[in-house]
Amino acid sequence: MTAAWLVGLDVDGTIILQDETMSPGVPEAVARVRDAGHFVTIATGRSWMATERWLDALEITPEFVVCSNGAVTMRRVGEAWERWHVETFDPTAVLALLTERLPEAHYMVELATGQRLFTGELDDWTLNGGRMVELDELGAEPVSRVVVVSPGHSEDDFHRLVADAGLNEVSYAIGWTAWLDIAPQGVDKGTALERVYAELGMRGPNVFVAGDGRNDLGMFSWALGIGGRAVAMGQAVDEVKDAAGEVTADVEVGGLALALDTLVDHPAVPQVGTRQ
Repeated sequence: MTAAWLVGLDVDGTIILQDETMSPGVPEAVARVRDAGHFVTIATGRSWMATERWLDALEITPEFVVCSNGAVTMRRVGEAWERWHVETFDPTAVLALLTERLPEAHYMVELATGQRLFTGELDDWTLNGGRMVELDELGAEPVSRVVVVSPGHSEDDFHRLVADAGLNEVSYAIGWTAWLDIAPQGVDKGTALERVYAELGMRGPNVFVAGDGRNDLGMFSWALGIGGRAVAMGQAVDEVKDAAGEVTADVEVGGLALALDTLVDHPAVPQVGTRQ
């Protein structure tokens, strides 16, 4: 028997396909890992509003869920959820830089309360409970993230923009649908998962994370740094694959399921200090 693992899974391009259907075999593989006694959770760039339904779809009930690229960690309290840890920053300077270069882009900010303020509707965004505002209202108070979508611009365009704008005082990631997601400095999925790992009282290297994007680099680095496993999806860019300890098959053919099945050869036993 083996000790329990903390399993942190990205959503887009890892658990699900671009049309938001499940990657082949993933629900079944997650169930096997869960039933083997491991702690399975989600670590995503999505807001909590766009994340919760995937817990139901996967039939998991983790105590903690990492959202907004690590800026928000949710905690389950009975049947309810609370915003357990939230990181924020002043977005004024970043918004000024971006809007000067991309005045026609769509912008969204997420407040510490979870409310979203946005300047334009997009199909990619889950905006239930959000509020459309004028551009100058976006920076009125601290935020946990800034999201920029500019139809017609590619991922390469965003990379050039980041370099030209000198976005070195906040953390940023570029999603698989080519949007720019900006978080507080030093905050990423890895910093959030590290906090969860400590709160669960876990010890040792039993950490497994999987993802496909540049916003997964932080959790790859943290997992590998403690001797854990970091798995990149097969369709990831070379930068992401090079940062991972392992590469699995593409999301379209169930790469995550293949990787997860390597954890279920033996059931887990709780580590000293962990909560089940």
